[in-house]
Amino acid sequence: MSNWRWWICSLLFVATTVNYLDRQVLSLTYKEFIAPEFHWTDADYGTITSLFSIFYAIACLFAGKFVDWMGTKKGYLIAIGVWSVGAVMHAACGWATAQIEGLGSVAAMRAVEAGSTAALAISTTSVYLFLLCRGILALGESGNFPAAIKTTAEYFPKKDRAFATSIFNAGASVGALSAPLLIPPLAKHFGWEWAFIIIGSLGFIWMFFWQFMYDKPEKSKFVNQGELEYIHQDDETPVQAASEAQEAPSIPFIQCFKYRQTWSFIFGKFFTDGVWWFFLFWAPAYFQDQFNAPASSPLGQGLIFTLYAIVTVVSIFGGYLPKLFVEKKGMHPYSGRMLAMLIFAFFPLVALAAQPLGAMTPWWPAILIGIAGAGHQAWSANIFSTVGDMFPKSTIASITGIGAMAGGIGSMIIQKVAGNLFTYAEAQGAAFHFLGFEGKPAGYFIMFCFCGLAYLLAWLLMKALVPQYKPVQID
Repeated sequence: MSNWRWWICSLLFVATTVNYLDRQVLSLTYKEFIAPEFHWTDADYGTITSLFSIFYAIACLFAGKFVDWMGTKKGYLIAIGVWSVGAVMHAACGWATAQIEGLGSVAAMRAVEAGSTAALAISTTSVYLFLLCRGILALGESGNFPAAIKTTAEYFPKKDRAFATSIFNAGASVGALSAPLLIPPLAKHFGWEWAFIIIGSLGFIWMFFWQFMYDKPEKSKFVNQGELEYIHQDDETPVQAASEAQEAPSIPFIQCFKYRQTWSFIFGKFFTDGVWWFFLFWAPAYFQDQFNAPASSPLGQGLIFTLYAIVTVVSIFGGYLPKLFVEKKGMHPYSGRMLAMLIFAFFPLVALAAQPLGAMTPWWPAILIGIAGAGHQAWSANIFSTVGDMFPKSTIASITGIGAMAGGIGSMIIQKVAGNLFTYAEAQGAAFHFLGFEGKPAGYFIMFCFCGLAYLLAWLLMKALVPQYKPVQID
């Protein structure tokens, strides 16, 4: 039996890694390189990041349907092509701002007096230009997970999908882990513009390999009959299904919302995606606030590296657990997946101890948040695979996009609540307390408590909506 499906999975891993790298270039160049040039304030940066989340959430709602309509190969090519163009376009924002404002050069922009009318005009113009680029980036990036999940459903039987998803989904952790090591040095030595160009160009290289390597397994010259039968082992007549290579009719977009299975996926993503983004966005700030360990310091870099190293390694094994349940215990793939998700829902509970044990050493929070993050990534691999369990392949990308939108909305809410809570708690000082902690540490503890409990809440809602395996039947 050939093993071409794992080469396809490796392409999905690389695409997801590039996805997260492109998303983080701005955050890692903003404070040191971009803000002085454009006279940005934190409010300007907050406007850009919050609107990016809105753009991404809205785009996710339609990206899945687009991938189902275009097909996996063309849909994925267009998605990564669009986000790579958007990423590279950021590099032109400095030149474009200088031309619009009639200053002629970037050096002239830097020389403008801070707080002046000219500085305000520069910041306003540049914010709009960056928002345009971020909108294009969000539009393209919204297609990554719908296309990747659809590809996984095409190339893997149900028992292997969670494991395959955990492998490509580890690209999110690898991207988060490698971004601080790659992007600031590029910006420092070559200019922030080249950081966007070099990282953004990686997507164009990926497109070449995707065009050459991907085709549906029934048409691929790299997939032999043995692998084809293995891929289609869930079908009643695998050889006939493979030879016909015809998908069921797609479910109309609006009708997707009438199924309890859709709402199960929506709630599972809504309550948990924001936890991952909370750890991603706030862990560096937490280490600096609580332990005076900024991300540029050796201690800060060590803490962040430890956190994401744990996430990367542990999360891959998490996707293997339902495969073990199916092959060794004889469980149905969906039942094995839900049992694995229940187990992973307990992992984030360790975050409840991060704040108390942080009084001993900052390494305990790094380790515990890493375990919680690994639980999320393992959970994420399995919840994505539940879509393939219950929906026809022709609609998988649409449902994945709907869930991604729900996750984006949940993430926006969590980030906004966290920011306001930390500001309020810091201002109140000793007057604000929670379970023995005061001020901002109490605010962090509250957020850790929510993050720890969110997965169990999500699992209970999913189980209530779909108590047993029940695939969607198209009338």
